[in-house]
Amino acid sequence: MPIFDDYYTFSALRSLIASHTITVSEVVTQLLKRIQEQQDLNAFVNVYDNQITENAVVMDQKIRAKKAKALAGMVIGLKDMICYKDHPLHAGSKILTNYISPFHATVTERLLAADALIIGHQNCDEFGMGSSSENAHFGTVLNPLDKTRVAGGSSGGSAAAVKAKMCHVSIGTDTGGSVRQPASFCGLVGLKPSYGRISRHGLVAYASSFDTAGILAHTVEDCARVLGIIAGPDEWDDTTYPKQVPDYLNELNKSGRYRIAYLEETLSNDGLQSEIKEQTIKALNLLKKEGHQIDSIHFRLLKYALPTYYILVNAEASTNLARFDGMRYGFRSSNATTLEEVYTKTRTEGFSKEVKKRIMLGTFVLSASQCAKHYIKASKVRNLIKQEMQKILSNHDFIILPTTTATAFRVNSFANNPLAMYWSDLYTVLASVAGLPAISLPNGVDNKNLPIGIQVIGNSFEEEKLLAFSHHFENIMACQ
Repeated sequence: MPIFDDYYTFSALRSLIASHTITVSEVVTQLLKRIQEQQDLNAFVNVYDNQITENAVVMDQKIRAKKAKALAGMVIGLKDMICYKDHPLHAGSKILTNYISPFHATVTERLLAADALIIGHQNCDEFGMGSSSENAHFGTVLNPLDKTRVAGGSSGGSAAAVKAKMCHVSIGTDTGGSVRQPASFCGLVGLKPSYGRISRHGLVAYASSFDTAGILAHTVEDCARVLGIIAGPDEWDDTTYPKQVPDYLNELNKSGRYRIAYLEETLSNDGLQSEIKEQTIKALNLLKKEGHQIDSIHFRLLKYALPTYYILVNAEASTNLARFDGMRYGFRSSNATTLEEVYTKTRTEGFSKEVKKRIMLGTFVLSASQCAKHYIKASKVRNLIKQEMQKILSNHDFIILPTTTATAFRVNSFANNPLAMYWSDLYTVLASVAGLPAISLPNGVDNKNLPIGIQVIGNSFEEEKLLAFSHHFENIMACQ
């Protein structure tokens, strides 16, 4: 049986499965063994070992009968924010204790219809609120490359599981960088598509005008393969883009000479780690040598992106999380004797300190006395940022910038200064505020051998172009 280390991407494995060199059952056995051996990473909150073992046997039968679909043999992990019918869902929170999802998310349904196998739900920051997956309820996710450091957040468990070769691909959620930042920290490809490209039906809502499902994988090709399955319009989500989904795999090898912008303010930022700056400049120079046009652009709205983002997402969170009250599902305080106490004590005991802080901040900015001063003003700034980004992309094919300001930081680095952690989202929130597709790609390592990510932002609903360019960049880096 081939060693799974050599075939950890689905792209490499699928031909072996099709030729019966290796069975899906053997692949699943190896993956479950890896999960067992690396429990200290705390990547999973639930592993569905018996179910996936049984499903693997069925999948081998379908492959032998030549009835298998596009993702037959691909093993996928779901962030603990994505519904999987008849399975637990916690959103990383105590408040959803004992909750069992009664339906599939659209993403889950489409993956299963394409014969993907789901191995489990993966750990994350509570309700996606965080940049480190130092989760108050299920514990911290550790980085497989250095267990003294975080895997990133909020999709940290999803990134750690892919990097540690516990699954081929993970589906995370990205509100302000929650797929791209952990991809950068773990040396993976992390794709956030355009807002509306993938249905949000069955994703636990954090900030509805920002949330999107995203993909974590070892290669751009695996991202493209999965996006082609889960993207597209959905009757359950009116915000989905109504037009036909391109064939991302067939578009992957398209070549061209592109006009690329980089934002001067992102490279001149005093808080940017020196090795990240050096690697980003090196990448831009490599692209220039390949014949692409590289232009420097001023983006003076950068300093407003992060406060705008946090005002708006906290406001939306305060509304979305109102449904978790102990009355309909999940945790209910045992110390409550009146209706008011059920609400107050359930939410006090069920939510972590970080979630409660964000709910209170969001409620404050939506209050009658503060709405115009904060929420409405932030909405106007969001529109300005969108317009400015679209203006750049009307003259350029892509915008390139670092994914993060620093490489993976040590566990508990920001325990006494959570505001400092918010700055790790500085470069990822731009695409989220504007609703644009963005991808984080591996771009070397720092002097501690920790991965560095480079981020490419494309135009709305041009993921095929973004993925083709990313595949091109991946090939350039492989030759270095």
